Amino acid sequence: MTVLAQVTPLNAPAIDYGAIAPLLIILVAACLAVLVEAFLPRHQRWPAQVVLSILALAAAGLALGIYAGNSSPQGITTVADAIAVDRPTLFLWGTLLALGLGSILLIADRSVEPGGAFLASAATRAVVGTGGGGGGTTGGGGEDRGYGSPDQAPTMQTEVFPFTLFALAGMMTFCAANDLLTMFVALEVLSLPLYLMCGLARRRRLLSQEAAVKYFLLGAFASAFFLYGLALLYGYAGSVRFTDIAAAASGSQKSDALLLGGLALLVVGLMFKASVGPFHTWTPDVYQGAPTPVTAFMAACTKVAAFGGVLRVLYVAFGDTRWEWRGVLWAIAIVSMVIGAVIGLTQTDVKRMVAYSSVAHAGFLLLGAMSITAAGTSGTLFYLLAYGFTTLAIFGVISLVRNADGEATHLSQWAGLAKRSPVVAGVMAFLLLALAGIPLTSGFTAKFAVFSAALADGMAPLVVIALIASAVAAFFYLRVIVLMYFSEPAADGPTVAVPGAFTTVAITLGVLVTLLLGIVPTLALGWAGGGTFVG
Repeated sequence: MTVLAQVTPLNAPAIDYGAIAPLLIILVAACLAVLVEAFLPRHQRWPAQVVLSILALAAAGLALGIYAGNSSPQGITTVADAIAVDRPTLFLWGTLLALGLGSILLIADRSVEPGGAFLASAATRAVVGTGGGGGGTTGGGGEDRGYGSPDQAPTMQTEVFPFTLFALAGMMTFCAANDLLTMFVALEVLSLPLYLMCGLARRRRLLSQEAAVKYFLLGAFASAFFLYGLALLYGYAGSVRFTDIAAAASGSQKSDALLLGGLALLVVGLMFKASVGPFHTWTPDVYQGAPTPVTAFMAACTKVAAFGGVLRVLYVAFGDTRWEWRGVLWAIAIVSMVIGAVIGLTQTDVKRMVAYSSVAHAGFLLLGAMSITAAGTSGTLFYLLAYGFTTLAIFGVISLVRNADGEATHLSQWAGLAKRSPVVAGVMAFLLLALAGIPLTSGFTAKFAVFSAALADGMAPLVVIALIASAVAAFFYLRVIVLMYFSEPAADGPTVAVPGAFTTVAITLGVLVTLLLGIVPTLALGWAGGGTFVG
């Protein structure tokens, strides 16, 4: 007897290609960049990768602008409701593309460090004890330029370009994900290239490799927490989609143990990626050891993607249960601000100092993310834009101050820098004042927007703590300025490299945006507050 099974046809999900065109362009460009590495001769790869990356970012930005001009404020979900494209998504994508362009320019520069910041062959062994550049790890200061042979001296590891594009695509997906599974896949896509990029420094190879290993191991733990939280929430709601989790949380008679346990584990994974204390332990070591262009990319773009994801999770999935998790996030925000401000005072390496500064700023950003109001959303998005460009420019300036062993990142080596290069010292001082939140800079406007939103939502005690932390953190910014302007330079002090066109454009872009957002922030604030999250 033959039994014919009735097969239900599968319908392909409807996809709005116009909405996800910026993301698709970056993904396609990343795949093309891999083919460039496979088929082009070595000496042709660098120019091809630079042109391809810049064109991809420009095309994605154009597609984003065309879609944003014709889209509705309500937003849509597409790709079987896995991707949500709304006004916050469009703002975050635009921010990521702009910061990605600046990062690509810093990565592509080969004038500050002859041959580029990345070694010519990833398989080249690190040489122990050849430099003494003060990396903080045995042999970490070794020069070890990573030249496989004399004819490779002008080359660099061009695989870093597809890594950057894949990481950028993962970041764009992460902040647009409409369910936890898509968010987890995006988290891995953005993280894995960063783990590799951290270990490709041309100088201080052991310190760079140590940073990559630490980032990988701690990132794997954080991903495990995220995935376990995802499983618990699926067990609670029977779905990983944000709207289904929200519906189950507001109308279910089940015990909240799975809900709260899953949310707690989820928060650990998200806070790790956002460099929020006390889940920040990877941040100072990785910021210090990674190649400075990669540090700039991580500090600017990863922060935007991580907090974009945090905003979407808190607003869409857990907005109705805010009173159950707000107290925990209050504690996390306080710890992050205190750790960043207090431990930042003790740092003697400028890259580690900026790392602890990012931990403090992550605590400030949490104030806006917890508000669950339109003002909180717009303030947080504006803060991410302002902080991203300021940080990108700061790391561009850090790459210019050099000694015989590479970058001179010890604070004592910045003494008297204003007498050696008034322009570089002036730019650095302006950017540090922006991080401190001085008026007429983007930092002041961003902090005012976030703090006022938190104050309006009943978080006055948290705002007072944030103001105190800002005042404490301002000390170590001012300490660098005092060193540059009121100290005598050492006779064997560092030199200031003449930046090439790429680094000049990246730093100039960061400085101009920092200034404009401090003087005329209305337009950016209007864009940031132009819509709400769709589920």
